[in-house]
Amino acid sequence: MDQSPQAKAASTVNWGQWLPLRALSGWQPGDLNGDVIAGLTLAAIAIPEQMATARLGGFAPEIGFFAFVAGSVAFALFGANRHLSAGADSTITPLFAGSLALLATSGSPHYLALAAMLALMVGLIVTLSGIFRLGWIADLLSVPVTTGFLAGIAVHIIVSQMPGLLGLPSESGETLRRIGEIAGNLHLTNPWALGLGLGVFAIVLGAERISARIPGALIGMVLATLAVAVFGLKDRGVEVLGALPNGLPRAGLPLASLDDVQALVPLALLIAIVVMVQTAATSRSFVPLQGDPDVNRDFVGVGAGSIASGLFGAFAVNASPPRTAIVSQSGGRSQLSGLIAAAIVLALGAFGGGLLADVPQAALAGVLMFVAQHILRWKVFASVYRQAPVEFVLILITMAAIVVLPIETGVAVGIGLSLLHGIWSATRTEPIELEQVPGTSVWWPPGKPSAGEQLSGVLVAAFQAPLSFVNADRFKRGLCDLIDARNETVKLVVLEASNIVEIDYTAAQALKDTIAHCRKAGAVFAIARLESLRAQAALARFGIAEMVGTQRIFHSVDAAIKSLGPGKQQQQEQDGVP
Repeated sequence: MDQSPQAKAASTVNWGQWLPLRALSGWQPGDLNGDVIAGLTLAAIAIPEQMATARLGGFAPEIGFFAFVAGSVAFALFGANRHLSAGADSTITPLFAGSLALLATSGSPHYLALAAMLALMVGLIVTLSGIFRLGWIADLLSVPVTTGFLAGIAVHIIVSQMPGLLGLPSESGETLRRIGEIAGNLHLTNPWALGLGLGVFAIVLGAERISARIPGALIGMVLATLAVAVFGLKDRGVEVLGALPNGLPRAGLPLASLDDVQALVPLALLIAIVVMVQTAATSRSFVPLQGDPDVNRDFVGVGAGSIASGLFGAFAVNASPPRTAIVSQSGGRSQLSGLIAAAIVLALGAFGGGLLADVPQAALAGVLMFVAQHILRWKVFASVYRQAPVEFVLILITMAAIVVLPIETGVAVGIGLSLLHGIWSATRTEPIELEQVPGTSVWWPPGKPSAGEQLSGVLVAAFQAPLSFVNADRFKRGLCDLIDARNETVKLVVLEASNIVEIDYTAAQALKDTIAHCRKAGAVFAIARLESLRAQAALARFGIAEMVGTQRIFHSVDAAIKSLGPGKQQQQEQDGVP
């Protein structure tokens, strides 16, 4: 059977959405200059950042390079956003590093295998979420909970990098215990290491204040490396990376047992949710000049990046808002900029390991200290504190949970708090009686300065939330109380339902009970402005439309009152209308 032209067009569009290299579609030779500049800038930013992030997770620096290459190439192939940069990320690295350290010794072959297997699992979850269009999962974390989550991660980064910054032996274990040990060893601080770390931090911070396109981290690391060589700081106790092995990684499945996979499932789910939240936020923040962000397709791109990273022995990757901003601000036109940066980083990892031999560990700590202060959203802290004190408590609780509890437990607590806060907000909704704005047909919640009017024998009520099991009883009790509280006999009750976008089974039974109570009080029940198609379908599915009567479902409150208001009902009864 031949397809219509419209069907053929729709089929073509749907297939086109999933073709590889979508982020390079429409590329023209005139875009090359912008992509080259953006690619060089991105590489200059990414090189020190990826090394530092790998160190944060207990990996060799070159592993960070390979994670960046895998993330960049895979996203260019399968993602949609033209600017998004995927690679090793300081938000998720402390999450899985702390959890993996409980299963294997940090840096051991088993640890590396677990990290690679975790990357495959996270990548598969994120990719499938994109394919099945589960972008709504990215909204599981509210802004306050996300802010508290990032603040807790920042504390973990700072605590983990303090030994490197101070030239002290590295610490492991619980965060609070590590803080105590660092405080007890402050007298052993190496002033040369501290000076290098603070110097790099100051350079990165100053470069960002001038222009985000200045590769402050790279400049700081180069200067710190020169200082080590010129002043012989290795003889003064300053630790350096040492020469990195040259070569390329080999692809293959990580050597992990079934027991390992089972142990990683909860962690993979948590990391995947965090990746989706950050990817969605990045995708929405850097929207193409034409069109809307395709969050689900970007999930596929970032998920494919983690899968590729795991296959090459690296760890899970994530979308990076700062690096994405760099590409956008540097004039990048497409994912070609990410591919150029990936080629430069790959070449350094494959052939330039000797160039990094004298990079001081304190310099990497300085870069990560900058990252930590950067993800602390001070402005959001202050804004939430002033405008929503209850939600500010969510920030503090989430932050404390991330710091004090095992980090994956803290993330689970944050997600749970976010969901509970959403449910709590929905349960607080009460039915309210509307008033008619004088001289108009508009019905509005009561308020000042202008007082509204009520019609004798008419009750117009609204419920400003979806009707579900979490608020069904409050809806029923509230509306019944409004009916009973009227001093006069109510002849007509109109439910203004413009904000009711969904009705579940429990709520449908509560609505039926409310209609029965209304009729018992001698009033007619009508529904107005039920605009949601899902709610309309629920009325029919649960038999409420039949119970109310389709002739009592209106497009406006005014139409309901004109049809059923005082003086109209007697006429309807005489005409035999039920």
